[in-house]
Parts: sequence; C-alpha cells; structure tokens
Amino acid sequence: MKKSTVVFIILLILLIDQASKFYIKTNFYLGESVTVFNNWFKIFFIENEGMAWGWKLGESGTNGKLVLTLFRLVAVIFGGFYIRSILKNKLHKGYILCVALIFAGAIGNLIDSLFYGMIFSDSDPYIKNVAQFIPEGGGYGTFLHGKVVDMLYFPIFNGRFPEWLPIWGGETFEFFSPVFNIADASISIGLIIIILMQKRFFSKKEEEITNQETPEVNNLS
Repeated sequence: MKKSTVVFIILLILLIDQASKFYIKTNFYLGESVTVFNNWFKIFFIENEGMAWGWKLGESGTNGKLVLTLFRLVAVIFGGFYIRSILKNKLHKGYILCVALIFAGAIGNLIDSLFYGMIFSDSDPYIKNVAQFIPEGGGYGTFLHGKVVDMLYFPIFNGRFPEWLPIWGGETFEFFSPVFNIADASISIGLIIIILMQKRFFSKKEEEITNQETPEVNNLS
C-alpha cells in the first residue's frame, strides 16, 4: 500500500470525525437527543472525560484526564513510527489499512482532549445552551483537558434479564448502550478486523521468513 493512500485514509477519517463533532458541539446542547431511525439509531450529544466508549480511568477528574490525554499523545506518536515501519516492511495491505483506521481514530480523540477545552465554551443541559466556538471569555478548560465529543447511539433492543439469573436477575438491560463517535468506530473496526483476519494478514510474512531461513538450513546439512 502506498504512503499517499494511507495518509489520505487517515485525513478522510479525521475530517469526518472532526466535522461531525464540530456540528454537534455548535448545534446541540449537552444531553440533546434526536431520533434518526425508529428509536434504534439516535444522535445523542454527550461529552466523555475518559477513554473510548465512555470508559474512565478511576474517578477521572483533572489528574485522570491529564493522564489519559498524555497516554493518547504517546500512543499517537508511537503509532506514527509504527505505520512508517509497516509501510517500509510492506506488510499485508489489509493490516496496514486497519492500523491506519486505529491511528486515525486515536488522533481524532486526541484532538478533542488537547484543544476542545480551549476552543469551545461549555454546554449546560439545564439551560440548554449550545457551545460557542472560540468564545471571548475562553473555553471551558485548558490545554490537555478537553472532553471527547460522542453522539452515535444505537439502543437497538431493550429487555429484562430472567429472574433466575444470578446477580442481574430481573434487571433491565439495553443493547447497544454505549454512545460513541466516528473515531471510536474507526478504532473498533480496525481492531476487530485484525483479530478476525490475523492469520491472513501475517501468513505471507511468515512464509517469507521461512523461505529466507531454508537455504541457510540446507547449507548446514
């Protein structure tokens, strides 16, 4: 796969991710929800101080948020070197594509964490105000303390666990409950495809290594 193709894919995902987040931030108040398809697909604006899919590091807060942002930054720097390495070694195109998806998603959420606190005002669900872009009084946070914007919500099915089930018996549940964004989806798709296709992605490289080692073994015999 060409370097230019990888760069194009990463930039395209970043453009879609950031454009969708900018639109949501400047047109929805925090907590606002709009049904798209028959209550199983909604646009639901929330802000996430933690990791992808709403997960958090401990109690999060200022220190937890800083640690998560720095972790994202280190991961993106490492990812940049890794993509350059797998392009140089000409690994399977499908694998390179998946890594590009993960890398693009990581950058997308990193942008939120780094800059959104500085360039957007806060949105309050009680007064239903929409965030302003580059407000006069400054943003709701500081550098490294921005919140990640999530908006894609798929409450496909609601049900109740049977009474005989230990721990969760009788409790209600929802599938699929996490609210996420394009960057999260890009990361997840890349990881899932790598897990499902790992044998195909790495078999060719293993064959090449085996073929390179075989003549040496024959020379020793």
